This record gives sequence, C-alpha cells and structure tokens, in this order.
Amino acid sequence: MPPAAWHIAAMEELLRTNDPVLLSFAQSLLGDADIAVLVADQNMSIVEGSLGVIPRRLLVPRDRLEEARRILTDADLGRELRG
Repeated sequence: MPPAAWHIAAMEELLRTNDPVLLSFAQSLLGDADIAVLVADQNMSIVEGSLGVIPRRLLVPRDRLEEARRILTDADLGRELRG
C-alpha cells in the first residue's frame, strides 16, 4: 500500500523504541509479511538534536495488528510490544 493511501486514523501503535536496530528488524519482519508500517516521530531527531530521547513509534494497519503482534512475538520481540 503506498504511503499516500495510508490513513493514520486506521493505524495502531505496535511498538515504541529508541533502538534503531530493533525498529529496523521489526520493519523488516513486517515488510516480509506485506504489512504496511509507518514510523512516527522519526524526524523528531532534528528537534531533539539526535540524542535519541524521543522514541520512534511503529504503526501498523488496525486490521493487521494482531497478525503483526504474532509475527513480532514469534521473533521473540513480544516484550517490546505496546499494550
């Protein structure tokens, strides 16, 4: 799904982290499953001075949230999930 077709209101937060490796790994896993992801707050590093203080949020479509949770849990990332 192209970014222009995403509707933020239809997205749910899956995880929140300051760890760029974790974020990249989660994006890769979800991308392999054809689950669209949106990384929110990634441009906040400009405001915060690249200190990594503001966590990045990984959002997925609401209708794929449970599948995304299962994928990350199966990859032993369940402790990182929100909610």
